[in-house]
Amino acid sequence: MATMVLDIGGTAIKSGLYTDDTLTDIKETPTEASLGGAHVVARTKEIIRSYQEYHAFQRIGISTAGQVNPISGQIVYANENIPGYTGTCLAEIIGQEFGVPTAVENDVNAAAVGESAFGAGKGLRHFVCLTYGTGVGGAIVTDGRLYAGSSYSAGEFGAIVTHPKDRAPDDDPFSGCYEKYASTTALVKSAMKFDPSLDNGRKIFGRLDEPDVKRLVDQWIMEIIYGLTTIIHMLNPECVILGGGIMEQSYIIEQLGSLLYPNIMPSFRNLQIRRAALGNRAGLLGAAVLADAI
Repeated sequence: MATMVLDIGGTAIKSGLYTDDTLTDIKETPTEASLGGAHVVARTKEIIRSYQEYHAFQRIGISTAGQVNPISGQIVYANENIPGYTGTCLAEIIGQEFGVPTAVENDVNAAAVGESAFGAGKGLRHFVCLTYGTGVGGAIVTDGRLYAGSSYSAGEFGAIVTHPKDRAPDDDPFSGCYEKYASTTALVKSAMKFDPSLDNGRKIFGRLDEPDVKRLVDQWIMEIIYGLTTIIHMLNPECVILGGGIMEQSYIIEQLGSLLYPNIMPSFRNLQIRRAALGNRAGLLGAAVLADAI
């Protein structure tokens, strides 16, 4: 049985076919998110139709940016990266258009499901998954299942307040919060103040042998630790899985391995830190698992 899978991000929509635990025909299409939610939905339909011309599928699984009610498949909330996306009944729209059962889940939750089934979370019962990129996203798996919360929005780790002196919630609900300091965006912003040419993570880590650049990176890693310390003490996971392209840098994982444990109580140190294993396939694989469950 084949499942059509999509991962809708602010920059690109990844798509593919899932059959017998294998992804094939993987493609990437610009989202053009700034054109709004209706455009993203139309774009998604176009992509699915392009597969339908050559492939039969019996289900559709969608991983998407934004907070999602996985029962109804509705977008509970999406920020202005995709204007007008909030309230979109995505599962209903896509399901009716193509006449097949359709599952929709938040992208980090879907990635956690993918990692649980096929990647770094395989065999684990209690873990948290965080992604570091434009912001900081999170997912909670407890007793082998996603924890959604009362309004399907649990795991907003990027909103943990780590710098209370910087709080100005009327101006910015994320002011003083974790993602403002620990995201890849925050690292790049800090590095560009030092040298405007350091405009992405690859360039920054390419100059790690320079003391000033290393100092910036080490300060940013401590920001990651501040948030993780709170998350670990609150949830007591057996493992923290770290994703996002920046986490491919081995220096980060090495530093976390030595610096995190002294910041948590001894009774919480029986904890593993793992890099996410599936890369940009995690959301697609998670969407496939969720679609196969309906």
